[in-house]
Amino acid sequence: MNTLKQLLASKQGPLAVVAPGDSVFHALEIMAKHGVGAVLVLDGGQLVGIFSERDYARKVILHGKASKDTQVREIMSDRVAYVSPSATLDECMALMTEKHFRHLPVLDDEGKLVGVVSIGDLVKATISSQQFLIEQLERYIAG
Repeated sequence: MNTLKQLLASKQGPLAVVAPGDSVFHALEIMAKHGVGAVLVLDGGQLVGIFSERDYARKVILHGKASKDTQVREIMSDRVAYVSPSATLDECMALMTEKHFRHLPVLDDEGKLVGVVSIGDLVKATISSQQFLIEQLERYIAG
């Protein structure tokens, strides 16, 4: 699996999303339900931010805020990097490593959200691809 499009096609289930006016507590419930470390923040179908466990730890807990009384819009990251489905896995991994984040939304040419990948998704796909290549080389050598 070398393309982001293939990786997205292999992922199962609906995206974990919340609205900017939702409570942080609700966002945490969605994250727990989906077993993810971040949720995308959509307003009218448009991506307006991302809220992660890191945001929660740094902007809620450390500031003494209450998760039931704080809205996602108050603490979400609103400068969200994204890629198109044509991006390579290596490009995604390089961007995530350089910018120090673990979740990367994927938007099509019209700006419509088509998915999200995590650093874990990319590492798993890379390892799988490398294992396949090793097996092919071993078969060639054993020939």
